[in-house]
Amino acid sequence: MSQRIPICDLDGTLVDSDAALAAAFRALGVADHDITYGHVLAEECHRLGLRVDDYLAVYDPFAVQPFPGVVDLLANLGQWAVCSNKHPVSGRAELDRLGWYPDVVHFADAFNGPKRLEPSLHALGVGPNEVIFLGDTDHDRKCAAEAGVTFVLAGWNPRAIAHHTDVVLSHPSQLLELLN
Repeated sequence: MSQRIPICDLDGTLVDSDAALAAAFRALGVADHDITYGHVLAEECHRLGLRVDDYLAVYDPFAVQPFPGVVDLLANLGQWAVCSNKHPVSGRAELDRLGWYPDVVHFADAFNGPKRLEPSLHALGVGPNEVIFLGDTDHDRKCAAEAGVTFVLAGWNPRAIAHHTDVVLSHPSQLLELLN
């Protein structure tokens, strides 16, 4: 089998966006104890009684930074993809700012609800055994399981909680070893 293709979540996996996400909610009057991560923005704004456009107006994509080691990882990849619940406006702005150009990108507008890997598999023209899904949340784990894809936990994110069945990476460079 040739090298597997990584499909990566964005927030909390490739980029440390917690501060930027929280700052936008705080700017709209949300208390810290009500801020959670890893959700579809439209659903989270609805839960909090906010408009998505208001959130996007105060969200700062320049506050988002890659986790240490991610830039080197991406520079050493051939094909790769992003599959994220992130809103496409902020997601594309971050990818452009960082100079990252995955072969396939799916943001929240590509799904009817939470993200799914099937559109990425279809766009890449591969089956579930030809990819690895790199993520940081229970939803990412479930998303991979539903598509029959190997899930790998971005253990460099201090918020990521490992399950006993996870392959846990402590540094992005370890993904390269798994792809072969």
